[in-house]
Amino acid sequence: QVQLVESGGGLVQAGGSLRLSCAASVSIFSINAMGWYRQAPGKQRELVAVFTSGDSTNYADSVKGRFTISRDNAKNTVYLQMNNLKPEDTAVYYCNVRRVMLSKEYDYWGQGTQVTVSS
Repeated sequence: QVQLVESGGGLVQAGGSLRLSCAASVSIFSINAMGWYRQAPGKQRELVAVFTSGDSTNYADSVKGRFTISRDNAKNTVYLQMNNLKPEDTAVYYCNVRRVMLSKEYDYWGQGTQVTVSS
């Protein structure tokens, strides 16, 4: 089992910045993928940014150039720096960890943190 503790959401004006943090209860080295998803009202959950194997990253097209995912391996923590925020970035942001064990994928989710961007 993996516990995830998120922090850093809030209310910000368009053009502002926020940084989200997600601390995992297990070593990042035991994780196959770790990153952030978001879900806006009435929409499906979507990938925002994620670390995959090694140091590879994957970003949603809508956030490229504005958001940066990073991590601190010693703290088992992943961060999402969000700059030049737009009202369409408003959503609940969820931290995700995926582990692959015996060829099966296991997804773990944080409790979610609200990000609201006002115009």
